[in-house]
Amino acid sequence: MAVLKFKVLNQDRVGLLQDISAVLTQNDINVNNLEVVPNSMFFEVEREGVVARGLLFKEIEAVVGVGKCVEIELLPWEGVTQRLQAVLDSVSEGVLSIDWEERITTVNPVAEAIFGMKRDELIGEKISKILPADLPMLHCLANGQAYSHQEICINKGRRKYHYVTSGRPIKDKHQRVVGVVATIKDMTEVRRLVYSMTKPTMVTFEDIVGDSDKLQCVIQMGERVAEGSSTVLLRGESGTGKELFARSVHMASPRREQPFVPVNCAALPDSLLESELFGYTDGAFTGSRKNGKQGLFEFAGGGTIFLDEIAEISPHLQAKLLRVLQEGKVRRVGGQEETAIDVRVIAATNKNLEEMVEKNEFRKDLYYRLNVIPLFLPALRERMEDIAPLVNHFLAKMNIRFGKNVEFVSKEALEKLYHHDWPGNVRELENVVERAANLVAGKWLTADVIMIDPGVGRMDKEGYEGQSLAEIMDQVEKQVVSRTIQKTGSIRKAASQLGVSHTTVLNKIKKYNIPHGKNS
Repeated sequence: MAVLKFKVLNQDRVGLLQDISAVLTQNDINVNNLEVVPNSMFFEVEREGVVARGLLFKEIEAVVGVGKCVEIELLPWEGVTQRLQAVLDSVSEGVLSIDWEERITTVNPVAEAIFGMKRDELIGEKISKILPADLPMLHCLANGQAYSHQEICINKGRRKYHYVTSGRPIKDKHQRVVGVVATIKDMTEVRRLVYSMTKPTMVTFEDIVGDSDKLQCVIQMGERVAEGSSTVLLRGESGTGKELFARSVHMASPRREQPFVPVNCAALPDSLLESELFGYTDGAFTGSRKNGKQGLFEFAGGGTIFLDEIAEISPHLQAKLLRVLQEGKVRRVGGQEETAIDVRVIAATNKNLEEMVEKNEFRKDLYYRLNVIPLFLPALRERMEDIAPLVNHFLAKMNIRFGKNVEFVSKEALEKLYHHDWPGNVRELENVVERAANLVAGKWLTADVIMIDPGVGRMDKEGYEGQSLAEIMDQVEKQVVSRTIQKTGSIRKAASQLGVSHTTVLNKIKKYNIPHGKNS
């Protein structure tokens, strides 16, 4: 039906609307909508009764108190509605509202997609017919209390989807609750958003320091296999940088924009690790979250999960992990339904898995599933030529961290580093450089601040075994002060080199009973 919309500019007087209505009635014109604000009236009428728009406007303008009639495209409420709808259509969350009878009054395209229904099908429908009965919106409607970030489940066919919802009551001028407006967001998208805001700076193969042939060979292999989706098993001693390689593989893969989720399998007890990896359903165990929780395999959807120290998982978890790798599905703790996942698995260990398989400590079938692409990371003692660039790399970090300006490493310092076999690998080297950076004064890193004890990195054999951290630090401090005094031949010079006061050195001499001669 064709309509005419116009605005009447007028003075406020009693009976004005009645007089204008009389003009419309005399012309047999039906009024569909009317909106009145101070000094203006807005009409929507049927065009069929309008013989000539200009003549009609002149008749209305002849009414006492009317200034002018102007044709318009939208009534004020229509403009507000269109702007509101534009906002609703632009947000990335599902938005819907219900009235006091629990009927849906507003819905945006994202909500349509979530429910799998069109707007016309949703408007006027009771929310309880579409969503679970125990819905936060209904509690909000009943008690008038807003809610935030509550998890709900929506069944679509045989699958169950998890969403996060927040809602606020709609109140009239008497503060009575007349409805609720809520947002709904896919739980996976929420987790990815959190991940994108909190994830650490990702590293690439270009960030791995070292030019040795052994290291470069592994890097080249890693770059080649990154493009695929097969499982990668990183092998190497503790401290060789297995997580660094795992992150680099992820960043070189098509999954780089999706989550990288590291999990230390030795850091959690078996039951907690299971619920973290696979998630759990409502009431799965005492203290479990209402509506359950998504596991890390689901959270990592589309991305990569890194299972460090994979050899430490129990036989029970080995069986569950094998099922995930074979079928690409996870089943939450306490649940029966399976959820399909798309996740690349990178595992790592410093154990001899082959030996563990022979001893029936590790499943053979899981071993073969994990060992599709093995990458063996060389120990630092196998690539000693990388020590110099690694030291420079760590010094650059320490300069920023400690406000130092160490630019050079003496030949004697490097020789000292070359003569150690580094059982703790790159992690041990970084530890030694950090300790030296704390002690050095000036631009040169010299041999006297390189503290490498026979026990460092070999706590299971000799050295500091059985000692507290305070005792270990006292030993290191005593050695540094003693050697610096011997080298400089003066307490004041030693204090200057160590960057501390003369009194501090005297106190250390007294504390540790350090021989120092008579020089001051």
